[in-house]
Amino acid sequence: MPRTYYRPVPAMLVCAAATMSSGFVVTQVHATEYMSAAESQKLMFAEASEFVPIMVALNADQLRKLADRAGGPARPGAWRIWEARQGATVLGYVVADAVIGKFELINYAVALNPNGEIRDVEILAYRESHGFEVRNKPWRSQFAGKSARSPLRIGDDIANISGATLSCTHITDGVRRIAVMAQMALAGKPS
Repeated sequence: MPRTYYRPVPAMLVCAAATMSSGFVVTQVHATEYMSAAESQKLMFAEASEFVPIMVALNADQLRKLADRAGGPARPGAWRIWEARQGATVLGYVVADAVIGKFELINYAVALNPNGEIRDVEILAYRESHGFEVRNKPWRSQFAGKSARSPLRIGDDIANISGATLSCTHITDGVRRIAVMAQMALAGKPS
């Protein structure tokens, strides 16, 4: 069951908004945690018997290549990745990440086949007041079967959701970075 949280907005901000508008004033930010990274792993790889954390840290040259190929800045540091296994067989990988929507973080996870092809995308937590439709299965299913060879861009092979343009764009950018990183560091990796 999703966990919903509300974060109070400072009183000074509420008073300023109230004096400048004649309409409704939002005094709380809606945030919903749909699932944890561990829950998403089990959902996206139900057949897996275990999820083994693996470390992938790209060197400076790889980070430059990632930024060039993914079309945006690459973040340094280790990725949060789990190898989905059924016994000794590697079924694929789950990568957890976060991007900024309009103002708030969106946590999501991407499941990848061993060859780096996207299997599924799950929204773990959504904190924006609008645009939660990115969690709907029809929008997320657009990523399935795509890889680093796909455009993975809003308007090309991923449709936008009216009212959620920034969330759609930033999640798509994040998934594209993960797909490129997977091609560079995970695809064809020996088990």
